[in-house]
Amino acid sequence: MTANAFRSGYMVYGLLGLPLAMAALPVYVHIPAFYALHLNVGLVQLGWVLFAARLIDTLQDPFLGLMIDRLGGRLNACLAAAAAVLALAFTALWRPPSDGNIAVWLGVALIMVYSAHSFLSISYLAWGASLDGSAARAKVLLGPAAWREAAGLFGILLASAVPAAVISAEPEHVSYRMAWYSAVFAVFIFIAVWALLSGAPTWHRAAQQELHWMPALRSAFRNQRFKRLLGPYLLNALSVSLPATLVIFYIRDQLRAPELSALFLVAYFAAAVCCLPLWVRIAKRLGTVKAWRIGMILSIGAFAGAGLLGPGDTLPYLAVCLAAGSALGADLALPPVLFAQAIGESPGKGIYFSFYTMLGKLALALTGLALPLLAAQGYKPGNGPSNLLAAVYAGLPCLLKLAAMISLGRIREEVSDLPCPVASGMCRK
Repeated sequence: MTANAFRSGYMVYGLLGLPLAMAALPVYVHIPAFYALHLNVGLVQLGWVLFAARLIDTLQDPFLGLMIDRLGGRLNACLAAAAAVLALAFTALWRPPSDGNIAVWLGVALIMVYSAHSFLSISYLAWGASLDGSAARAKVLLGPAAWREAAGLFGILLASAVPAAVISAEPEHVSYRMAWYSAVFAVFIFIAVWALLSGAPTWHRAAQQELHWMPALRSAFRNQRFKRLLGPYLLNALSVSLPATLVIFYIRDQLRAPELSALFLVAYFAAAVCCLPLWVRIAKRLGTVKAWRIGMILSIGAFAGAGLLGPGDTLPYLAVCLAAGSALGADLALPPVLFAQAIGESPGKGIYFSFYTMLGKLALALTGLALPLLAAQGYKPGNGPSNLLAAVYAGLPCLLKLAAMISLGRIREEVSDLPCPVASGMCRK
């Protein structure tokens, strides 16, 4: 297969990243406000429903990964079914019944959304890790990873703008307009899954009926390179999700510029989109580990500057968003490649990538504790600048990122993992 054919196949593979991001951000960010403000669900009841659904979402990933590995040639039909479940359940979240227990409806719909989304995401990552050609393996893996994350970031931009505008509109129109957003999402995900199954580079699978939970788990944890990646990845995920949890509070209280929140978020994600090709080039030239460490250094420099800002420092913070967003491109594109390199030709890629997704969700859950911890230390939202808020928003992520960078130093790429220095993108045997 020619280099151009591989590139077009990677573009087709990357499409599914967009609808997956379109669904994820509104579920995590906007659903709580929608049910609390527009449907009058009590915060205590809402909190327990969200916690229970998120706990199930986190714990089920290894089991979904094992299921994916055992499906073999039946996986394509299951991907189409998961897309249908996700589209229906996502719509149901925004169209609850006028009578009945809304909290139960929310819990069931969330579990369906989480399960279908996780099944698609783990399969999608494992598919990308299984693509190969005559190019050096790291180079092959960087292509689909970049297209996948770029599409995902465009989906995040779309999901940041549209639901936020709808939620802030007249209450009587919110459910109706989000139903239209859900319809557009359904069209996108069916097109993306159809393109993946019909036009992406083939993932050749054989049924893995002999795989069982404990043997698969033992096999994964006998892989030393895989185990060494878990610590750096979790630390890095914590360093990313912590400021994501606190950014609105930081903009409102520390900068006193809540009206610019959308601008800062769009700048952050747009910088990540624009810099993805740069990180791919750096990784091809220097290796994936070195490229990721460079991205970590850039991120530390950006957030260190954020800790020094105060009311009115909007232009310096915009620069922080651009720099941190640029580094985010490395955080998104490069870790899946390192995991795929560590897995190599091992069977059961689904079980491996289920731990990848589970660690990301664990980081989100853990950083959610930042708000009650800040409150326990005396922080009150709306009271203006807070040294404590600045330290947790900017300082703690720098320490976590530094720890991730140090622990990543234990990982060495093998010669076979390094990119081939052929300009055409294809190596000669």
